[in-house]
Amino acid sequence: MAITRDIAATYRGPRRVVEDLLTLGKREDRALAYLMGACLLFFIARMPALARQAHETGQELDMLMGGTLLAWLFIAPLILYLIAGLVRLVARLLGGKGTAYGARLALFWALLASTPLILLHGLVAGFIGPGPGLQIVGLLWFGVFMWFWISGMLASEKGTV
Repeated sequence: MAITRDIAATYRGPRRVVEDLLTLGKREDRALAYLMGACLLFFIARMPALARQAHETGQELDMLMGGTLLAWLFIAPLILYLIAGLVRLVARLLGGKGTAYGARLALFWALLASTPLILLHGLVAGFIGPGPGLQIVGLLWFGVFMWFWISGMLASEKGTV
């Protein structure tokens, strides 16, 4: 299935989508592609807010974008791999039957599938700025991300795939 269809299907049933992705076999290249795609979209989502910040403060936009690019494309993936590993250890202690790959896939897919909302958050941050609208969209993104991640971890930790 196309990745855009999988993302849309995740909003209807995230557990089923992660189960389907796990049945495709252990493919680290696919998991890394999901992670890097999500990180790239998170970087893109920050651009309107960075432009607003540069305009309001007089800072160089190039410097702001460079730092954000470094953070999202080089540092965040390392941290996310670490988080997935720690969550897998906790799941094993709680009796989970999944794999480290399943934990990574659940986290990385949750990030990628939630990117439409983070892109909306970026637009609100850039065009409207701080306020209740930005907080509402941020909370909505966080809730959806956690729903996707927890559902994906439950699918992964069944251990049947």
